[in-house]
Amino acid sequence: MARAIDMAYSPADARTSRSPQPSDPSVDPGDPAIDVRVGCEFQFESFAEAPSVFQVQPHPAASISLHREAWTTSPTLVGREYLDSFQNRCRRMEIPQGSLMVRYEAAVAVPAVPDAARPDATQTPVDALPSGCLQFTLPSRYCLSDVLSGAAWDLFDDIQPGWAQVQAVCDWVHTHVAYTLGSSTPLTDATDVYMSRQGVCRDFAHLAISFCRALNYPARYAYGYLPLVDGSLPKEGMDFAAWMEVFVGGDWYTFDPRNNARRTGRVLIGRGRDALDVAMVTSAGAPWLASMRVWAEAV
Repeated sequence: MARAIDMAYSPADARTSRSPQPSDPSVDPGDPAIDVRVGCEFQFESFAEAPSVFQVQPHPAASISLHREAWTTSPTLVGREYLDSFQNRCRRMEIPQGSLMVRYEAAVAVPAVPDAARPDATQTPVDALPSGCLQFTLPSRYCLSDVLSGAAWDLFDDIQPGWAQVQAVCDWVHTHVAYTLGSSTPLTDATDVYMSRQGVCRDFAHLAISFCRALNYPARYAYGYLPLVDGSLPKEGMDFAAWMEVFVGGDWYTFDPRNNARRTGRVLIGRGRDALDVAMVTSAGAPWLASMRVWAEAV
């Protein structure tokens, strides 16, 4: 049974990569950039070998320039990269029996502009949505938009469709859900969060995505690194961040129900229907994650 954790290559494997094309409507190639250092380190203990997939590298379509990246493992492992169905970069490696350290680090340049905002954006009618958006209007493992449809329409039906309605969803989730470490498990879905009114960043995103889909907006889950460019370090420390992307006004825009702010410096790792599609580690086995460290900082 595969187990997803959401939340070898030696230093000589470091390489210079391509500069992806910006996907954020706010990004202009001429915009000034900020150099950012991102990465993570995992310590595993395992009683048996466990084939695993790591998803911690910047997405090919992220609005960044990837200058260099490197994998380091102890003991040394052999791995290989592939793109999944959402074009997320994934690395296959086998966690050995015993102890393992896996470290990924990258140097990137991010646009020195906050997430795009377009308050005049209108909602696209369902029959006019691009076909590629349709899967993001449906319920998924953690985003039960069908179950939460009644609540969504009760809460947001009287708000002007478009940007204002999506922002109202973010405002409500940000205000009514308390950020509480340890309040959710890998089995917690959006209905659980709605009832308990607590969770971590992935839970904020799942609930907001469910409301948006119930209101007929394509909405997808996104996660990555959120450097401290225009914010302070959360009291719980640095970790991976989760947010959502909503199709409104004919394009995809970033919304962050956890922080409820337009932020500068996001480094997208993965996007999908929900956190199941972008787990940072998925293992066919049960290795124990002894510790994890994440960093994202302007240089």
